[in-house]
Formats: sequence, C-alpha cells, structure tokens
Amino acid sequence: MDNSTPRIRLDSIDFLRGLVMIIMALDHVRDFFSNASFDPLDLAHTDIYYFFTRFITHFCAPVFVFLAGTGAFLSSKRERPPELSRFLLTRGLWLVFLELTVVRFGWFFNVSYGTSVGQVIWAIGWSMVALAGLMWLPQKIIAAIGISIILFHNCLDGIHAQSLGAMGWLWNIFHEPGGVLIAPNHSMFYLYPLLPWIGVMASGYCFGALYKMEQERRKSILLRLGLGMIAGFLVLRGINIYGDLVPWSVQQDGLHTVLSFFNVTKYPPSLLYLLITLGPAMLVLRALDGKQFSMLKPVIVFGRVPMFYYIAHIYLIHLLAITITYIKGMNVGFYTSDALFTQSVGEHGFPLIGVYIVWISVVIILYPLCKWYEGVKKRDTSGWLSYL
Repeated sequence: MDNSTPRIRLDSIDFLRGLVMIIMALDHVRDFFSNASFDPLDLAHTDIYYFFTRFITHFCAPVFVFLAGTGAFLSSKRERPPELSRFLLTRGLWLVFLELTVVRFGWFFNVSYGTSVGQVIWAIGWSMVALAGLMWLPQKIIAAIGISIILFHNCLDGIHAQSLGAMGWLWNIFHEPGGVLIAPNHSMFYLYPLLPWIGVMASGYCFGALYKMEQERRKSILLRLGLGMIAGFLVLRGINIYGDLVPWSVQQDGLHTVLSFFNVTKYPPSLLYLLITLGPAMLVLRALDGKQFSMLKPVIVFGRVPMFYYIAHIYLIHLLAITITYIKGMNVGFYTSDALFTQSVGEHGFPLIGVYIVWISVVIILYPLCKWYEGVKKRDTSGWLSYL
C-alpha cells in the first residue's frame, strides 16, 4: 500500500513544474533585458555568471515536456482511453494554434507575421498529438519508443535539411532547427524540432506509472534513475564521441574547459542535454516525495497553472521592456519588430544584475494573478479550462 496520498505525490510534481517555470522566466527576461552582445554559451566571450544564467534554464523545457507526459498518464487513471486520446489530440492542436497566434504576438507585438517560431508550446502540442496515438500501445512499447528516440536520435545528426532537397522543410520540423519560407514575406523558424521532444513526452507518460507504486519503491527507482542519468552523462561526455552535436574541447583555462564540458546542445535536445537535465530532476522528485509543502505553496501555484503562467509571463516581460525603454527616452520600435528574435537588445538592456532584479519582480507580480487563476480553475465545472 502506498504511504503517501495522491495529493502529496501530485504536489511534488507541481512543485518541480512550478520551479522550472520560475527559472524559465529568467531566460526570457534575459532575452528582453540583457545588454550583453554575445551568446552566454559562447565560450570565447562569456563568463561563469552569464553561462550559469543560461545553463540553469536548460532544465526548463525537458522537465516541462516530460511532466506533461506524466500528467497525461495520471489523467489516464481518471478518464477512459478514448476520452484521454481525444483530449490529447484536441489540446495538442489547441497549443499549436496558441503558439502561432497568442504566444507569437506576445513575443513580437506585431501582426506582420514576417516571422513565426515553433518553440516549446509548439513542441508540446505536437508531442501531445503523437501521444494521443501512442497511448493505445502497450506501456512497455511506448517506453521503448520514447527511450529509443532519446538514446539514438543523435545518430541522425549527420543528415541535413539542405541535402534532402524539396523535403528539407520536413527535416527542419522533426530534427534540425531551421527556417523555411512558407509564403511570400513570411518564414517559419522551427526552433524546437519535434522528434526528440516526442521521445521525452512518451517517456514522461510511462514514468507516471511510478506514482502507482509504494512510496519507498518509487523513491528507490527515482534515486537510481537520477544517479544513473548523471553518471551516463559524465561517462558519455567524457568519452566525447556520441551524444551531442558539439564535442567538448580544452579551452583557454580550466574554468572554460569545464564550461565546454557542460555546454550541451538544446536545439535539438541532445542525449547528453536530456541526461544532465532530467537526471537531477529525478533526484528533486525523490527529495520531494511525501513531503509537506506548507512553506513552498507559492511555487506549487505556478506549477498548477502552467499555460496561464507561460502566456502571462511573456506579455508581462515584453510590456515591461517597452515601458522601461519608453521611460528611458529610447525608441521602443525595436520591441515590436521581428529583429527582436535575432538581435541583442544592446543599449536597450541592462547588466546581468538588472536582469535578475527584473526577473524577481516579474515572478512577484505574476504570483497573485496565478493564485487567482488557480482558484478559477478549481471552481470550473465545465472542463474547458483544462485546455489552459
């Protein structure tokens, strides 16, 4: 018999989801507010502070997608398979629609549609569509498919869209980030290729079975999973042959060599990227399992309204960037152009300490809004708010 109540088990998942969403806001505040003219992962220019600010946010997307799969499994205990499959299909398509409309406008604040970007909500949406079909298979088969994708998709790194001719756009969708002109004066950039994310969500779906187990057995498996993933990362990265598009290399000093070792590829998420992000997540879930969360409920609130938080935080950050730029007497036009996707904000931004101050402010402002919406969802009896 499981010692922990279902609510406590779900609280641990909601807490982890809320934690990574708080961290996610740091990355997006950096996008809009950092005056750094270099990529924080560019070892020729970065330092430990900028690198860590970017690296810590690597945990967000894989944990978010993985737990979306886990949430689908937990829902399967309440809904019949046809209902769950239909929900995953319709919600997945709804998320894709939101990515291309509401989320896109939040990023660009224009309706020119010169550029659209398939990002994390796009990836979650299509992964849900895939899971709507996969969930009909035996759970062991789903697990085998998901884990195999994670383990072996880097074998495809040598295939490039330009070598596939007219079908190259399809490869951009599934494995290699790239832009495709889909209409005159409109391009679509596929930043989150779908194949590995489908593997992550399918694996997360099967992972949900752990929450049917007795607590001590579950905690033992979580410990072994976490340590095993981290050990796998260290061994494979040390061998430096397979698992990431870019091998690590000796740099100008020891610190930058260590940074090179941990500088793994997110687009698409490499095997090593997923090991070093999902491994620690397993250990966090183990540490939280069965714990009371009275002092940490604000984090759980964010984790219970993920889509609302995601949309709200993009709009809030963008509005703050425009407001502060206007107060500084500078041109706000940059923040309504597609250039925002490809260029540093430069003089419009702040040093790193300013980025952290804005980030903390954003999280504080969002909390009462998310707390309110959590209450709205609890009172909803129609079920349509489950799509948000």
